[in-house]
Amino acid sequence: MPAFVVVQIDVTDPERYEQYKKRVPPTVEAYGGRFLVRGGATETLEGDWEPGRLVILEFPSRERARAWWSSEEYRLPKEIRRSASRSDLLIADGL
Repeated sequence: MPAFVVVQIDVTDPERYEQYKKRVPPTVEAYGGRFLVRGGATETLEGDWEPGRLVILEFPSRERARAWWSSEEYRLPKEIRRSASRSDLLIADGL
């Protein structure tokens, strides 16, 4: 069953965040993941949610998503993201 990683990001250091954006794609691909949404325009249809940046990744399974998130390959990019932004991140099972 596919799993989706959904991330709401408020970038606080755009220059440093660019380093993250360059480093993360190979780590996602190494775990069978792919970007579905990566910071494009959003439009709020209901409620108050207005993410600064929205990212959605698809992985083959929850296990592969968790393996990516906790991997050595993603360790440095994750540190960069955390130092350059505030993020909310979750995994949701697909159908």
